[in-house]
Amino acid sequence: MSQGNTGVTSQVVHAEGCPVREVLDRVAGKWSVMIIVAAAHGPIRFTELERSIEGISRRMLTLTLRNLERDGLVTRTVHPTVPPKVEYELTPVARELHASLLGLTDWAERHRVTIAEARAAYDAKHRPELGAPL
Repeated sequence: MSQGNTGVTSQVVHAEGCPVREVLDRVAGKWSVMIIVAAAHGPIRFTELERSIEGISRRMLTLTLRNLERDGLVTRTVHPTVPPKVEYELTPVARELHASLLGLTDWAERHRVTIAEARAAYDAKHRPELGAPL
């Protein structure tokens, strides 16, 4: 991490109990990212989230939503209907995060071939037992 670009030293980021590290751990988590992406287009119900995020358990979805709500990234609205209708929506802070995630995914898409080629070259040089890629 470049100290000149962020004003945050690596000592601070790696310090135990560091607020920056806590935030990065939360927002960079696999399930958090997937929930933020899935909820980016407006209010979404729990079951819609569950269906749209492959591999997430009901318990993990519940825990991650609670944490995102606690961190002010998601709002939970319970509509007084029978049965109750619960919707989750990104807060403005989470929408800003989503825009950053789009930049990251654009970067990944643009450079995925270059990275795959670099991995193959590295593996051929340092791990010949893996053989040629299929």
